[in-house]
Amino acid sequence: MLSTSNRTGPTVEVGSGAGPRGTEGAGGRRSATGRRGWLVAAAALCGALVMALHAHVPNGFGNLGSLFQTFLPWAGLSVPALLVLAAVRRSRLAAVAVLAPAVVWVSLFGGMLTDKRAAGGDLTVVSHNVDEENPDPLRTARALAGSGADVLALEELSTKATPVYERELAARYPYHSVHLGVGLWSKYPLHGVEPVPIMPWTRAVRATVDTPSGPVAVFAAHLASVRVTPSAGFTTARRNESAGKLAEAVRAEVLPRVVVMGDFNGTAEDSALGPVTAPLRSAQREAGAGFGFTWPASFPMVRIDQILVKGMSPVSSWTLPATGSDHLPVAASLRL
Repeated sequence: MLSTSNRTGPTVEVGSGAGPRGTEGAGGRRSATGRRGWLVAAAALCGALVMALHAHVPNGFGNLGSLFQTFLPWAGLSVPALLVLAAVRRSRLAAVAVLAPAVVWVSLFGGMLTDKRAAGGDLTVVSHNVDEENPDPLRTARALAGSGADVLALEELSTKATPVYERELAARYPYHSVHLGVGLWSKYPLHGVEPVPIMPWTRAVRATVDTPSGPVAVFAAHLASVRVTPSAGFTTARRNESAGKLAEAVRAEVLPRVVVMGDFNGTAEDSALGPVTAPLRSAQREAGAGFGFTWPASFPMVRIDQILVKGMSPVSSWTLPATGSDHLPVAASLRL
């Protein structure tokens, strides 16, 4: 007697187009998983490329390049996010590809993760945007008086608050000069104090500080503000122009030892600020611990307050506690 069924093999349904029971769809699932792995891998490689070439990201479409460079350190958060996706997709290819942005990020910022601060130094400087709308300038002035700085550079001094700073800082800083919203206070004699024309109104000053180790040229600057608007995006044209004019003044400086500090409204990674930042050494990058974010003071996300030097060595760099301003003060100890 003949039988049309094979009791030991799988049953095939004629015309269904399906494979043996228990195997249908497996190839499709593997193919879909593979495709999703490729997408994660491609995202990782693109992210690595953009980080590596961040200085070449164009500033079209609302100054996208400057905006990306401002928050560039936070691009590292893409690495754990991509690793999670690679794990979800169970893709070895994607997991390996995530190494690319990790390596690029470490090459850019790995040095910021170590504590490079040391003891000593001949000159301690502090820069602080005190915030013209600061509700408690007295508290801020007293915090600065106790900072231990030899030279203070203050930005956004309001007409109403300036007498408070002058009164509270007078005992420790016998020398000072204020030009509109920018002021310098010093334990050592100041001379040659004059505005630096980076904008139509005074936003920067230059002075010679006669330290015990010799004269130092000090620039205190508050570069033009940036705006984020739906129509124009991240507007930086005036800031970039003021940075260029500050760079010209620094290049023309005849003293060999120079400190440039203040609120730059941009980070050291922003290539648009390269004319002023590139020829100088960042105290935070060379002698700080971590990124030293300064703004906003309630939850610092970027470092837009800078201390840059030439002709001297940063020994230590740090941020001071919040004072009531929307910025944190920045400090550096320098070897002359």
